[in-house]
Amino acid sequence: METFRTYCYMDHFQRLTVVSSTQIPFHIRRIVGNALNIPSSKVRVIKPRIGGGFGAKQSSVSEVFPALVTWVTGRPSKIVFSRKESMIASSPRHEMEVHIRMGADENGIVKAIDLYTLSNTGAYGEHGPTTVGLSGHKSIALYRHTEAYRFAYDVVYTNVQAAGAYRGYGATQGIYAVESAVNELAEIMGMDPVKIRELNMPLQGEPLPAYGDCDTAESCTMDQCMERAKEMMNWDEKYPCKDLGNGKVRGVGVAMAMQGSSIAGIDVGGADMKLNEDGSYTLGLGCADMGTGCDTILAQMAADCLDTDMKNIVVFSVDTDISPYDSGSYASSTTYATGNAVIQACGELRKRIHAFGAQMLGVSAEDSDFDGEKVRTEDGKEVTLQQIAGKATCGVCSELQVVKEYSSPISPPPFMVGAAEVEVDKETGQIDVIDYVGVIDCGTPINPNLARVQAEGGIGQGIGMVLYEDVQYTDKGKIRNNSFMQYKIPNRMDIPKVRIEFESSYEKTGPFGAKSIGELVIDTPCPAIANAVYNATGVRVRELPITPEKVAMGILAREAGEKV
Repeated sequence: METFRTYCYMDHFQRLTVVSSTQIPFHIRRIVGNALNIPSSKVRVIKPRIGGGFGAKQSSVSEVFPALVTWVTGRPSKIVFSRKESMIASSPRHEMEVHIRMGADENGIVKAIDLYTLSNTGAYGEHGPTTVGLSGHKSIALYRHTEAYRFAYDVVYTNVQAAGAYRGYGATQGIYAVESAVNELAEIMGMDPVKIRELNMPLQGEPLPAYGDCDTAESCTMDQCMERAKEMMNWDEKYPCKDLGNGKVRGVGVAMAMQGSSIAGIDVGGADMKLNEDGSYTLGLGCADMGTGCDTILAQMAADCLDTDMKNIVVFSVDTDISPYDSGSYASSTTYATGNAVIQACGELRKRIHAFGAQMLGVSAEDSDFDGEKVRTEDGKEVTLQQIAGKATCGVCSELQVVKEYSSPISPPPFMVGAAEVEVDKETGQIDVIDYVGVIDCGTPINPNLARVQAEGGIGQGIGMVLYEDVQYTDKGKIRNNSFMQYKIPNRMDIPKVRIEFESSYEKTGPFGAKSIGELVIDTPCPAIANAVYNATGVRVRELPITPEKVAMGILAREAGEKV
């Protein structure tokens, strides 16, 4: 991911132009305006092609400083954060301590969940209240028979770096706790952890307890995801572990997860669809492609709706002066929310093109047909899209341009099952992930290749969270590991060949049946790998990351007869 960077200049109308690597261009316009005490109309924000964001660029980190310099001096300015500066100025994931009690009947049906989260928001309140909520709402809902649940939390200020949005956004922490507790419950009851989940998991048409953004799972193939993951991992043969006889043992673990698709009733996606004079289309977007491929996916949707080749669609990404309003690319919102806006805009534009072409032929739209290339009548008269575009452009003043915005009252969740196989050296505690299987219900994937790389990347980040990454501070709140020399992230050798498959559902409220995928895919590695390590060693590590030192000391403690 590129570091935080912004440059600013005054345009020929003496308006402030901010070009920045950000996920939230329209919010940046508002924030800069407020910071400088100037109207938002005096601020223009442009988002060029950028690298990853993963939530950190959902905050205004670099924009205000050069904006102030340019506004005061009238001179261009820029700021480019070093990697060290990015690591001390950005927002890490909220540190959370989760306490959970869970009750099940004699058949393994989970009946009660009591969950309490203590969240460390750091020195400032960046996303503190919103993130902590997902630790309960996205985890309790995984167990459909729950009759009684309680979710409570506290968010506290401390003297450390302010936490913020990060991929998974609270659900990752909550799902780790709940899924780990379920694995412990399965062991106590003498059940296979796959079996206890099969008895309790979300199913199509069944309730989602504690998940207020969607009462029932209207689109859900979690049962098929579990069945396929079990098959791909060869679970029955490998569970719980296999001793390799050389001081090393392999164990397997499993977890399931759910996320959301935009923030219900809040997130807005916008699309501007225009027919150009040569018969091509321009798709103006307000969402931010950060390597996620949303420009490609949304262009695919537009091409399908308009019955045209994707090469005939020009995608214009964010410029707050001319792009439709979009709340930004976060909360797994782009494909779902902006995708719906694209479909609505294309549908309306198609009707207008058809009507205009029919008018050129002297007939009504009902007495003609539009196939994306020509408007035709039954008696053989026709007019091409290029002719329609040229006529509409020159002298007629017919508006063949449509802007639509979309906000959903619900947030339909995608679902996932993750299964891990690890190899542990019992002498050193070294953990190697040998295999990872992810089976995903993201509705109908619009672009399976892009969905796959999203999943592979998210699982890689999850492996980093569970095994390597550990933010450390001095007593005075200064971050110790402010470079990649001190902060360990997994390299390509630490990540196995991740195997991804899709068990598609059809989400009727989503564009072409799609739901989200971006955040979901980071949620299963932590509990699945923790469960695999336990099955391999008998050591249960409840505080991440699970380091070789913790495992080795746990093995020694267990051999000494201590409870671990």
